[in-house]
Order: sequence, then C-alpha cells, then structure tokens
Amino acid sequence: MAAKWIEALAGSLEQKKQYKQDKAHIDSLPEPYGSAAQAMHRYLMYYGGVTDGETLLSMFGDLADLWERAAADGTPVREIVGEDPADFAENFAQAYGGRQWIDKERARLAKAIEDAEREDQR
Repeated sequence: MAAKWIEALAGSLEQKKQYKQDKAHIDSLPEPYGSAAQAMHRYLMYYGGVTDGETLLSMFGDLADLWERAAADGTPVREIVGEDPADFAENFAQAYGGRQWIDKERARLAKAIEDAEREDQR
C-alpha cells in the first residue's frame, strides 16, 4: 500500500530502477565512448523535454545500447555523431515522440491567441 502511495507522488519505482541501471550502463562504458555517452545523456536531459517516463526509459536505454555497440565495434565517436553533435542528439530525441513539457505551453499559447482573436472580433 505504501509503495502505491509513494509511486503516486514520486513516479514509478520500477522506472527509477531502470533509469539508474541505464545510467550505470552509460557510466561504465570505456573511453572515449563513456564521455561521449554521458555528454549526450546530459544534453538530452536538457533538450529532450520528454515528460513520459516510458519514453525516457526507451530513449536512454537505446542511448546506452548505441554507445555500447559503438565501443564493441570500435566505431569512432565522430562517425557516430557527425560534424554537429547537437544536431545528432536532437534528431535522436525526435525519434522518441512522447509528450514533452513544451506541448502544454504550445496548447496554452494557441488558446490565448484564439481567445484574443475572439475578443478582437467583438
């Protein structure tokens, strides 16, 4: 019973556990892949704006897998991210189309403009 109450306030405990496992996986990658994966993880936390836990878990799990595979294959970091690492990270995040915090603000902006337009027509 207490676990349900805690999850209602803080989110899924299972999701937190999975996130910590994926983060530990990223942190354990050999260099230079570990540094690149950590930097990309940090960027995605700021850029991604995803609010759906399942989507975040999927994205960070795939991020860990991507860098683990690159390390296993010996693929150069630059070959993975290309000339613009931010562009690569943003395209990576866009593949995970979950709800984002900005979605609420987009809807709020659209409603405000519609309300203003209705006022203007009176």
